[in-house]
Amino acid sequence: MARLKELYRKSIVPELMEKFNYKNSMEVPRIEKVNLNMGVNSAKKDTKSLEVAKKSLALITGQRPVVTRAKRSIAGFSLRKGMTIGCMVTLRGERMYEFLDRLLNLAIPRIRDFQGVSSNGFDGRGNFTLGLREQFIFPEVKYEDVDRVQGLSVTIVTTAKKDEEAKELLASLGVPFASS
Repeated sequence: MARLKELYRKSIVPELMEKFNYKNSMEVPRIEKVNLNMGVNSAKKDTKSLEVAKKSLALITGQRPVVTRAKRSIAGFSLRKGMTIGCMVTLRGERMYEFLDRLLNLAIPRIRDFQGVSSNGFDGRGNFTLGLREQFIFPEVKYEDVDRVQGLSVTIVTTAKKDEEAKELLASLGVPFASS
């Protein structure tokens, strides 16, 4: 069992049940899935940059990414319907907990001048989105393999009904929120 999942079951569930006065342990919010999305602007002209992004996302997650395509044409971005615009991965189960453990304990501490994660990433339904500016904070990605710095967004989808519950869940899992 993943270390983070064990921590959740043994200490976080009773703690949240006490704090929010849940009657049943199934009411306690949990993490459903983690989505990683990497938009590649240069993929319109250069297919090699999309392949490099797919390779680095596969190294980070341990799962093969899916290529995302434009749903509609947008003239301001010189984008046509069906053009490749990036890649994404959805993690669930053990892989999700392993990735979150690596993100929180290996990758985030490697961010330069880190002041804490902003709590503005909540969407009102208990889901949290974190934007990362470069993929080099993950130890799996080597500088030699990547031709340019690429950012990615990490969305943590929870079963929480309110942002307050989701923030408490993520804080007890180890997300270092900035003090407001």
